[in-house]
Amino acid sequence: MSYKLLCRAVAKSNHFNSKRLFSRTTAAMVKVGDKLPSVDLFEDSPANKINTGDLVNGKKVIIFGVPGAFTPGCSKTHLPGYISTSDQLKSQQGVDEIVCVSVNDPFVMSAWGKEHGANGKVRLLADPAGAFTKALDVTIDLPPLGGVRSKRYSLVVENGSVTELNVEPDGTGLSCSLANNIGKK
Repeated sequence: MSYKLLCRAVAKSNHFNSKRLFSRTTAAMVKVGDKLPSVDLFEDSPANKINTGDLVNGKKVIIFGVPGAFTPGCSKTHLPGYISTSDQLKSQQGVDEIVCVSVNDPFVMSAWGKEHGANGKVRLLADPAGAFTKALDVTIDLPPLGGVRSKRYSLVVENGSVTELNVEPDGTGLSCSLANNIGKK
């Protein structure tokens, strides 16, 4: 089975290998057709709240989640892929904004964005307590990174509703959630 098909299967079901370190909550994983949860995230500092409901209202937005800022896969592949294709995604697919979310503090996310030249291309939003990540039910327990983090995923939201969802089969891989897979379904 291809990575893409496997990602689709994982996104459509909520059944995971119990030997993996996936966090289970009472919520069901977000699905295509669901309304995006309305949660406050932070941009640049704790004083700058960005509500996800307001962020996606009347827009087409790509949101991708990463396990952590400054981590190797996130810094070498995931974030740079969205930065380098941001103009194409916006012009060819009608995307209004591209947003990266991680369970980190806003200062770390801001520094990471500056290091990669994300300004004007990808917004980096912090989910310090993991509230948004938990609301989507895409948490993963990664003790070496500090505990509960986000699985690696991408989703497209159009006017508040999820229209595309790609969750990495193992939660941390680099396949279906990459920028070059957006809109390929």
